[in-house]
Amino acid sequence: MAKIIQKRLAAQILKCSPKRIKLDSLRMEDIKKAITKVDVRSLIKEKAIKRKAVTSISKSRIRKNKEQKRKGRQRGYGSRKGTKNLRMGKKRRWINLVRAQRELIKELKLRNRISTKSYRMLYLKIKSGFFRNKRHVKLYIGEQNLLEKKISTNE
Repeated sequence: MAKIIQKRLAAQILKCSPKRIKLDSLRMEDIKKAITKVDVRSLIKEKAIKRKAVTSISKSRIRKNKEQKRKGRQRGYGSRKGTKNLRMGKKRRWINLVRAQRELIKELKLRNRISTKSYRMLYLKIKSGFFRNKRHVKLYIGEQNLLEKKISTNE
């Protein structure tokens, strides 16, 4: 019973929970005699009563997990929270799609594989969202015979 009072007083002085108060087992006689805050303060100064450190959660697992995610691991369906549009917005996906398609037709035009007229027509179709992906653009170009014959033999 006596120890409970000292722990409570020490907790008030050290501004923590009584659970975090550690009493020195070798100085129990002195601790039992301490009944006022002044007595307890002197015992705290003498290190007979101590406050335990707060135990925190280890971050080693989190760091390891983060390192794996940087490598591209642990990003499968089971780890995903949120819809496809939350993970990458609709606008960002549209920008990526259009840029890839425009890059393709630009490259074809620079190599003189398609005419300027075909380029403009394809450009507008890309802008309107006609094509699903780059492969669809290539397929369309093949179907419509928009590819011009190779002029130089070294290509």
